[in-house]
Amino acid sequence: MDPVNNLYEVYSKNTKTSCEFMEKAKTVMPEGVTANIKSFAPHPIVMEKGHGAYLTDLDGNKYVDYLLSYGALMLGHGHPEIIEAITAQLHSDGTALFGTPHRLEVEMAQKVQEHYPSMELVRYTNSGTEATLLALRLAYSYTGKYKIAKFEGHYHGGYDQVLLSVNPPVNEAGPVNEPNAIIESKGVDPYHQEHTIILPFNNIEACADILTKYKDEVAAVVLEPIQGGFIPAEQSFMDGLRKLTEELGILLIFDEVKTGFRLGLGGAQSVYNIKPDLTALGKVVGGGFPVGIIGGKKEILMVSAPTSASDVFDNSQSKQSAAKDVLFHSGTYNGHPTILTAGLKTIEVLEREIDQVMETTDELKKCIEALFTAKGIAMKAVGKGTIFNVVLTEKEEILNYRDLQQSDFVTRKIIDFHLLNHGIYTKPLNRYSLSTVHGKKEIDLTLEAYENVLSKL
Repeated sequence: MDPVNNLYEVYSKNTKTSCEFMEKAKTVMPEGVTANIKSFAPHPIVMEKGHGAYLTDLDGNKYVDYLLSYGALMLGHGHPEIIEAITAQLHSDGTALFGTPHRLEVEMAQKVQEHYPSMELVRYTNSGTEATLLALRLAYSYTGKYKIAKFEGHYHGGYDQVLLSVNPPVNEAGPVNEPNAIIESKGVDPYHQEHTIILPFNNIEACADILTKYKDEVAAVVLEPIQGGFIPAEQSFMDGLRKLTEELGILLIFDEVKTGFRLGLGGAQSVYNIKPDLTALGKVVGGGFPVGIIGGKKEILMVSAPTSASDVFDNSQSKQSAAKDVLFHSGTYNGHPTILTAGLKTIEVLEREIDQVMETTDELKKCIEALFTAKGIAMKAVGKGTIFNVVLTEKEEILNYRDLQQSDFVTRKIIDFHLLNHGIYTKPLNRYSLSTVHGKKEIDLTLEAYENVLSKL
């Protein structure tokens, strides 16, 4: 029997109830999921419980969780201090939602600014995707230019302007130094292929050529300082990009949805000592709840400051059409008090414990690399801070999307399914994120599983 099909058979047998549940789910949701990222063949695992560093599925299988909701749960599942804090907030405030300004909006902003001083003013959103979307609108409004530049292999959310060249076929991606803009979803207007310029990551010379060519049209460069959360930018590249964007009058946007509070309390910008014009945060800063924060230079954020004469909802102003004079941004749940409570508590815990998470991550990376080396399998644990990925490659360095495409994804996927059958969870081919509750016990279980799996290859 084909080894992959045999592996799927064992996996399906171990997760029989998940398979049955997904068939039922398909009757109410397309392919049984409400987010494409949750789906994978032959079927995703349906979880029933989470506690600490562990998930338990419908069949009662227990897993050490390294997905952590794509990195969001940096305190693990059901952290007691978060539960205590949000319970107290609900009892104290007497409501889950005010629909008005409230004290926690200011407290959270001040706490974020302690660690991200580049965020002179902030606005809250309901996701990292919304934060990057607002960042682009701010850039358009502030500069008066209406193209953006993003990097090949970088993801900033599921909307039209940035759903290009996230994971393009290399044979369609064009020249290394001037990548094509490849649409990555049905329903994306081809207009965006002309208005979203694609840049090569970690290649400042090529970026300079492209951005100089489009400097009068490009409002902002948006990037993940750590591509996919695990491929780091080189320091010289980051220094060069900051200098270049300033010289050309282009805003620099850091999408730190993945890296915020995961590379350190101050995110990637503290690691690289770079001050972006705008920063988008999400994931960790919500403490397990949906959140996004956009912040940056005061003069840019003030473009969105409301005035009584420019209110899109004020019917008395409609004859003047004055609303067009202010960047519109709103949302019923922006700055939700329960979410900000969870976020504040998360930061408080990380201020005490983040160093330990970094040390645990480093130890796990070294040990996994040693196991692969002992088996004679070329592999690198690529990443910084509390995130990394297992990349099967003989290349000395992984610097960008095209370098990553030369790795052995087939063997990596086989390893991942074996690990799932041994109680180690991440979505196949995904990165690893650690939390404050991943300790020696979890690391030992992980290394034991890896040793068992690698012995079968």
